Amino acid sequence: MKGKFDVGDVELDEFLKGLTPGDRIEIYTDGSCLGNPGPGGWGAIFVFRDKRSCISGFEKMTTNNRMELRAAIEAIKAMPDSIEIILYTDSSYVKNGITSWVKTWLTNNWKSASGAPVKNQDFWKELAALTEDRTVNWKWVKGHSDCANNNNADFVARSAIVGAYMKDDLVSD
Repeated sequence: MKGKFDVGDVELDEFLKGLTPGDRIEIYTDGSCLGNPGPGGWGAIFVFRDKRSCISGFEKMTTNNRMELRAAIEAIKAMPDSIEIILYTDSSYVKNGITSWVKTWLTNNWKSASGAPVKNQDFWKELAALTEDRTVNWKWVKGHSDCANNNNADFVARSAIVGAYMKDDLVSD
């Protein structure tokens, strides 16, 4: 798709063919939810040199925080282990969680400072395991601002929800 939203010019398989160990790519992720909880979508934009690609997905009943986490998880899973990642998110929950809070949660057996079980623990455990032996540099960007790639990730996440409506995935079991 070209125009205001430039979400990708190559399919992910083609994008991956151009990568070699040690390359550094940028990934912009976002999650979206209609209601909280409600139908949700996630999206990721991959940028390397002059190429772009994107992935997205949908869940029938979820929360915005889970979609933000799912976007980061799926984006990292899509990349070879040998690739350095600069991951941009507009979710301070994701950025602070993975760069700071997760260390305390691990020490406290996945309990928050108040002693309650950490919310979205399944996703946090998956993200922590994915990033344990990888080079991921986490960056926060202001959402819905002048960061075109973040806006594109938002567009992809929202489009995943719209696509589900169009396919009738929301009303059929």
